[in-house]
Amino acid sequence: MMNKQVLDAVCTLAAGGLFAAGLMVSGMARPETVLDFLTFRDLGLLLVLGAAVVINLLVFQLWPRWRAQPWLGGSYQQRPFALTRRTLVGGVLFGIGWGLCGVCPAPALAGLGGGDGALGLALLGMLAGGGLHGWWASRAT
Repeated sequence: MMNKQVLDAVCTLAAGGLFAAGLMVSGMARPETVLDFLTFRDLGLLLVLGAAVVINLLVFQLWPRWRAQPWLGGSYQQRPFALTRRTLVGGVLFGIGWGLCGVCPAPALAGLGGGDGALGLALLGMLAGGGLHGWWASRAT
């Protein structure tokens, strides 16, 4: 029988693979598709977003009410959230970046894995932005 760490890793890998496959099949890993969606030329990604919202509602809101603990053990935890200035500024910056390049991190990784090397530049930009924020945040404290 598998130990807990191996089972967690296998389940995480399987979930990530399923997620990446969904991004690829839906076209969300193609910047052209996302940009067409953001400019209202192709609203097909609304189905993808709607499905994600419904599934997240089921998994994160309803499932914990039906089961006392997760399948792999442990306990459910509430994620704290506060709408702050930093959250709003971060959301605006993320939206601008998404709108300019047509990708966000997960679709960029999936697309890169699917052979779209141009997405590597977007990922490098994301890493640079994250690194810049880390440098800036460490100076502020």
